[in-house]
Amino acid sequence: MKELFDRTEVKVRFGEVDSMRIVWHGNYLKYFEDAREAFGEKYGLGYLDVYKHNVMIPIVKVQCDFKKPLEYGDCAVIEAKFVNSEAAKIVFEYKIFRKSDMELAATGSSVQVFLTPEGELLLTTPEFFIGWKIHWGLI
Repeated sequence: MKELFDRTEVKVRFGEVDSMRIVWHGNYLKYFEDAREAFGEKYGLGYLDVYKHNVMIPIVKVQCDFKKPLEYGDCAVIEAKFVNSEAAKIVFEYKIFRKSDMELAATGSSVQVFLTPEGELLLTTPEFFIGWKIHWGLI
């Protein structure tokens, strides 16, 4: 099966670390977001791309496993892999590496669902998303 993924890099900024100079745990979720945005730009699945179809895609589940700490001044390489699903949802898996030695710093995943602008859950996959999957050879 075809896999879609993207990598992006982020330099760890001073405001992202705690008093021990390591990245505060909540910022890993921001790095996941950076990777989702880069993926969306590359594959035409950005938030504005989805929004123009009158659909919202909030995150309903996120998970992160910490392996090795990132520190102030490190450069992180964040990999986002799209996980194809028949259900009406968008799933990503992530890997975050320290660029200097490619040591695995964290892994994780996220799940997004489709909502109408009024906040109603869509139980079937929107047509535009089916078309997106067809375009990228996923169905």
